[in-house]
Amino acid sequence: MQSCNFAVSISLLACIIAENKSADEIALLSSVFNQLGDTLETISAQQAICSSDNSN
Repeated sequence: MQSCNFAVSISLLACIIAENKSADEIALLSSVFNQLGDTLETISAQQAICSSDNSN
């Protein structure tokens, strides 16, 4: 059930962020957060690869 609470919390945060924003502003924020997520994923993958290279 904790994962459901986490998902609901994220949805609530999105609603709070979107409040009083135009459609264009919401689209821009969406793009920024998508890029942030993708970049964090790339960093995580790079760290995993480097740590496995260092253990050999």
